[in-house]
Amino acid sequence: MSHTLVIPTDSLERQNQKLLKIAETLMRRVEQSPAESGLAYAQFERAALLEEEVRNRTFDLEQALDQLNLTHNQLAQANAATETARADLSNAIETIHDGFALFNANDTLVMCNSRFGKWMRDVHPRLLPGLKFKTYVQLVSHSNDLALPKGVSPGQWAKRRMLHHREKHAVFNSRIAGQRWLQISEQRTNDGGTVILQTDVTDMMRLERRERDRLLDDQARLIRATLDHLDQGVCIFDTSNLLAGSNQRASELLTLPMHLLTLGSRAERLHQFLHDHGQFPDPNSATRLRDWMVRKNNRTPLSFEVLIGARALTAFAQQMPDGGFVISFTDITTERRAARALAEANESLERRVVERTLELEAALGDAERANASKTRFVAAASHDLMQPLSAAKLYMASLTEGIRNPELLSHLDKATNALAGVEDILEALLDISKLDSGQVAVDLTDVALGDMLGQLSDELAPLAAQKGLDFRIVLPSATVRSDATFLRRILQNLISNAVRYTTRGKILVGGRRHGNTLRIEIHDTGPGIPQDQHQRVFDEFHRLNTPSRPTEGVGLGLTIVKRACDLLDHPLHLRSEVGRTIFSVVLPLSNPQETRDPAPIEGYGQAALPSAIVLLIENDTGLRSALTVALEAWGLDVFACASEREAMSLLQEVDIAPDLVIADYQLDDGLLGSDAITHLRQQHGPLPACLITANRNPELAMLCKTISADLLHKPINPADLRQLLLNRLPTA
Repeated sequence: MSHTLVIPTDSLERQNQKLLKIAETLMRRVEQSPAESGLAYAQFERAALLEEEVRNRTFDLEQALDQLNLTHNQLAQANAATETARADLSNAIETIHDGFALFNANDTLVMCNSRFGKWMRDVHPRLLPGLKFKTYVQLVSHSNDLALPKGVSPGQWAKRRMLHHREKHAVFNSRIAGQRWLQISEQRTNDGGTVILQTDVTDMMRLERRERDRLLDDQARLIRATLDHLDQGVCIFDTSNLLAGSNQRASELLTLPMHLLTLGSRAERLHQFLHDHGQFPDPNSATRLRDWMVRKNNRTPLSFEVLIGARALTAFAQQMPDGGFVISFTDITTERRAARALAEANESLERRVVERTLELEAALGDAERANASKTRFVAAASHDLMQPLSAAKLYMASLTEGIRNPELLSHLDKATNALAGVEDILEALLDISKLDSGQVAVDLTDVALGDMLGQLSDELAPLAAQKGLDFRIVLPSATVRSDATFLRRILQNLISNAVRYTTRGKILVGGRRHGNTLRIEIHDTGPGIPQDQHQRVFDEFHRLNTPSRPTEGVGLGLTIVKRACDLLDHPLHLRSEVGRTIFSVVLPLSNPQETRDPAPIEGYGQAALPSAIVLLIENDTGLRSALTVALEAWGLDVFACASEREAMSLLQEVDIAPDLVIADYQLDDGLLGSDAITHLRQQHGPLPACLITANRNPELAMLCKTISADLLHKPINPADLRQLLLNRLPTA
């Protein structure tokens, strides 16, 4: 029941005092009323209990006091350590030669040393702990000891200072009265506070300025030396158009009086001198120069010429970044004299060039006429020679059908080979004539290499077999973009040369793809071509190892190959060593949807011709007779006519339509075989037809495609003619 006598929230001392007073009061009452012994005993007992509780509370109080004393001792030690640390920190920052200040995360000054802000006597006494950073900046911005930059107000300076304060780390310089400089370094702490260091860099700035002044002096001396050694005269004017410098060459070129080139002279005096003593080739130059000098900004570079006495000068004026400008004068008297002399020489030369041009035009006209005459002569001569040559070949082809004597067959074979050699020479001369004329029409089409090389293989494989050569063509199925006629001529010459000059070994024709191109290579194991002859082999009539038989070439094959490759833009390469030669031609791929593998052509002697009627229109009597003999020897009926009129009359008389029409392209009286074929078809329906001609113009090939007719070139190869008949004549 002790809790009813004391208040638990009282301190132990207070509770003990109350209990002692209660015990004392009870004891006194017991002594004063002995009669009431029972009640007194109860009160005594209660007093004893209270005394026990007092002792317990007293013990607790003593323990609490001991703990409190211990805590007070520890707090005193901690305060002492804190004061010691603060004193050490104060002593430490006080030993720093720079001004030091620490602001907490709330931008409140925590502490600073005595050097912080000491250069501002009106601000330094107010730099006490608790000062806000913004207030500190306002005090500094209005300090009498702060040297504000020109044109910057205290408010602007304070705004810039607060911008630096936003950065995590900032370093900048501030100028203090008395020509002193402070470097301010501001760094953020980890808890968001700010540390500021103020370092006096006056000595460094003064040293730097002295060094800069020395460099400027050296630079000025260097500029002066440079100006004095320039061949141009130079005048430099400041922003007020006052002369800031010039060199001796300027006065020499302008012949100016000395008082006009003294420092501080106005630019207008120079303009007036030029106006009074100079002559401007362009009358507007003086006005433009005056306006240019008056204008202060946006002056574009200005150039003009002026004559001072007998001296010609060119002037160039340009504005400098600071608003001033520079005018330079260059002596061009020698150049102008040379230009006049050159102009006079040019006039004389132009007259001579005109005279020579007229002479050259006349000579060129003569040369062109001679070249055209030569081309026409070669074409006409080739055409005229092809007629009897074709007739001779056809006669010989017809003789093979009836001769059985081996000796006669051998002579006939030699004669045929001789005629083939003549044919090669004529074709080569005709090709060279075309290429030299510069009027060759190129017909670029998609060419199936497989078909073309298959035909060349059929032509040349028997010759290689006769010499015991291993002859192979290995080519990927491909279609290239080229002129079919010229490409066949290129490949035929290269492969036939390989067969001609290889005596043993092998000949390999292959292809290699390189991106969008195909490289065709012709390998042979012939004698090889020496390195010093690699360019000469493409010259006309140049042969290394002359064959024993003159019919084996005259040295025009590679010339035609080179010129045709240049015309078609097909790169041609040669690699050769002893026992090995490689010619290669690079062709562009046309990437068709489908490509065909080469298919060999059947030999003309392996299939019999069907019985048929052939209408032959040929104005040359010899060739007409030879063709008739050859066709009849193959079992065909031939209606041989010299003109379209004769053919029309004959067909009307016999009232029979032919199975095939063979017509020469160039007939008598300027008539054309193509027109004759068209007229015959109008009378007798869609007759199969073939044009024969010595003209290799690509336009003829297009004409034959247009009228759906085959084309055979003279001299006519009997094998080609027989194959044509097999393909076009109707089978039984």
